[in-house]
Amino acid sequence: MSYVAPLKDMLFNIKHLADIEQIAQIPGFEDAGFETAQAVLEEAAKFNEGVLSPLNWEGDKYPSSWHDGKVTATPGFKEAFHQFAQGGWQGLQHPVDFGGQGLPKTIGAACGEMQNSANMSFALCPLLSDGAIEALLTAGSDELKAIYLENLVSGKWTGTMNLTEPQAGSDLAMVRSRAEPQPDGNYKVFGTKIFITWGEHDMAENIVHLVLARVSGAPEGVKGISLFVVPKFMVNKDGSLGARNDVHCVSIEHKMGIKASPTAVLQYGDHGGAVGYLVGQENRGLEYMFIMMNAARFGVGVQGIAIAERAYQKAVTFAKDRVQSRPVDGSIQASAPIIHHPDVKRMLMTMRAYIEGCRAMATVAAAAYDAAHHHPDADVRKQNQAFYEFMVPLVKGYSTEMSLEVTSLGVQVHGGMGFIEETGAAQYYRDAKILTIYEGTTAIQANDLVGRKTSRDGGQTAKALATQIEATEGLLIQSGTAQALAVAKRLMAAREAYVDVVNFVAGNTKASPNAVFAGSVPYLMLAGNLMAGWQLARGLLVAQEQIAQGVDVPFMQAKIITARFYADHLLTKACGMRDAIVEGAESVTALALDAF
Repeated sequence: MSYVAPLKDMLFNIKHLADIEQIAQIPGFEDAGFETAQAVLEEAAKFNEGVLSPLNWEGDKYPSSWHDGKVTATPGFKEAFHQFAQGGWQGLQHPVDFGGQGLPKTIGAACGEMQNSANMSFALCPLLSDGAIEALLTAGSDELKAIYLENLVSGKWTGTMNLTEPQAGSDLAMVRSRAEPQPDGNYKVFGTKIFITWGEHDMAENIVHLVLARVSGAPEGVKGISLFVVPKFMVNKDGSLGARNDVHCVSIEHKMGIKASPTAVLQYGDHGGAVGYLVGQENRGLEYMFIMMNAARFGVGVQGIAIAERAYQKAVTFAKDRVQSRPVDGSIQASAPIIHHPDVKRMLMTMRAYIEGCRAMATVAAAAYDAAHHHPDADVRKQNQAFYEFMVPLVKGYSTEMSLEVTSLGVQVHGGMGFIEETGAAQYYRDAKILTIYEGTTAIQANDLVGRKTSRDGGQTAKALATQIEATEGLLIQSGTAQALAVAKRLMAAREAYVDVVNFVAGNTKASPNAVFAGSVPYLMLAGNLMAGWQLARGLLVAQEQIAQGVDVPFMQAKIITARFYADHLLTKACGMRDAIVEGAESVTALALDAF
């Protein structure tokens, strides 16, 4: 089945929820209003629907392959990547100074969703390059920026993140790769890095690895980690490529999903040491790497929305075509397409509501990022930064967990045919699983939400959001329509449950850490559920206004129905989650470890 970009929904969010015209008031974004957003998204849709989408199933059937240290991408990927780079898509939201287009993240996030819906394995390559670009922009020296950024922004070269190692997993304090200072001011890097997405390939002429390693004599633990640029090929002073650096791909992983994306094991320094260049200061590497990780975490959340959208589209098409059984209401006296059956509609509506809620949440978070980084008013920047940082673990954690449920429902809609690989439904389910794991598992996102985003400020940021949600409830009640009142009732109950949990987390993290962290993932899921539902409620208010003006009435009616469904079927989970977190912590921690 071919992919069709959900442009109407994306543009609805960008215009009405993210308020792109307000973003266009920010210096540097003057030309990035709604007309620009629409034009860019329409062009992105053409590329992703026409070039990347047809390669998606090919990548699942014919994965990237490793031979003698070299990785060959799935047939067609190299040519597609060349078109991607030539179209300027890599540099969409990067600075004009380095050859980018300088567009806001609000537009870039929508384009990123399309890339991942069309072909998630492919989209991982530019996603990692985006992270490398962000890290160099923030912490790289002028010399490193001059050498690497323009080629990364153009897509001529690609970038990677090299964090973990066989013994370390998610505990980066265990990193053992070492960097030895050299007389010329550079370093020799030695060690093994695993799970390196697109760590070796033939799609670009050079790969720029950003690598965590310890300088000789550095402190133990995370405080002794530094960050280095280690290029696959050395770069001469005139910008041309020189000798091969001492970094080699010794294998790639065999995975359940995203098979076209090579996940490399990289070996550094087996032939005298890989030449590396320090990024920023020694022993601040994890701080700089978190810049890449935060960019990637938001991007992975968008991947969750994207893969769920692809599964939803396929399920809807199948449900319209698959004829089986008579409708229970007797409206058709013969076997009918299964979309007439109430439970199939329930599954499809669940998929749709989750996707639209998470898409709205991510779009609003992207707009906050733009204001946080570019708005001229310091107070506005500070407020938006706090909002964006709070939202990142929710966009990443909730949207990716959502994608597992949605892609599973996609298989279920297909029935037995969904379990057959040839139908293609299973690929989305398999591809989605990694999203809850890489760039930090859901529990790691939840730990961040509890520790840095809630307990640290006593729950102030979290409760400030609850105040904004309460204001939306007031507007829904003021609206007075049956749909708005029903959504207001559910939103209020979910918000009150959320505030109870925030108070529990803020009040008990230090005194009873096991009790709080036992409920950390449920807290993340409750918060994500509420924030997505809040955005759909805001969308309902907009849709009512648009209907009154006679604007695209069928689409706006669908927005209202989807918001109502979300409120009745998904927001209603919040109260039970509140009870599990606040009152159920003891049952998580009570059982002795030796009883397992």
